[in-house]
Amino acid sequence: MLEVRGKTMNQKRLVIVAYLSFVLILGLLGMKQGQAQAPKTAYSNMAPLDQYLMADRNAEIALARSAAPEAISREAKILVLGRHGYETAVEGENGFVCVVERGWMSPSDAQEFWNPRLRGPICFNPPAARSVLPTTLKRTEMVLAGRTKAEIIEGNKTAFEKGELPALEPGAMSYMMSKEAYLTDNDDHNLAHLMFYAPPLDGKAWGADLPKSPVMLIPQFKGAQPIDVFIVPVGRWSDGSAAPVM
Repeated sequence: MLEVRGKTMNQKRLVIVAYLSFVLILGLLGMKQGQAQAPKTAYSNMAPLDQYLMADRNAEIALARSAAPEAISREAKILVLGRHGYETAVEGENGFVCVVERGWMSPSDAQEFWNPRLRGPICFNPPAARSVLPTTLKRTEMVLAGRTKAEIIEGNKTAFEKGELPALEPGAMSYMMSKEAYLTDNDDHNLAHLMFYAPPLDGKAWGADLPKSPVMLIPQFKGAQPIDVFIVPVGRWSDGSAAPVM
């Protein structure tokens, strides 16, 4: 079996799903043997808020911009996380919105949901900024209100059902190509990739998770919202340098 940085292909794919959805999900990619590695630290509850914040506002702006190539992010709107939620740090001109997400954008069964070290720079294209980003803002609002993980997921679901969150727009996608992202405590913390959002459907329609296919389906919004997320690794970081692929 092909080896990638000391890991088998199946093991590497599992690690990728771990940090792209902020969680190791047993059996998601149909692994034939072995068990998923648990996070090195247990995160059963939310840590003090200060641990999720970045003290240097300019550093968070730069990290958010690093999610996408400079030709995209230099004219994007930039949000940073403050004590009362995400705030606009830079007004944009091209409809893209870049932000550094935290672990609570994970599925409900994510073991690293409350990991304060997680930093997920992401740049949403205009359709995703209008129809996916609002979920990030809503979940963050609930986090700052002191809700539990279960309450956040249920609140996400209820908000969508009540029309407080918009329906997914066609063409929604995002860039996650930051060299500086930290998406899991496990050994491989990062990978340059694109994310595509779609209504729920059989992943085979995308060729997802099939042998040698670069497309993977992750359950980021599982139990909360009818959105499938397909990821495609790319071979370059946002600065144009070569990035490892599967």
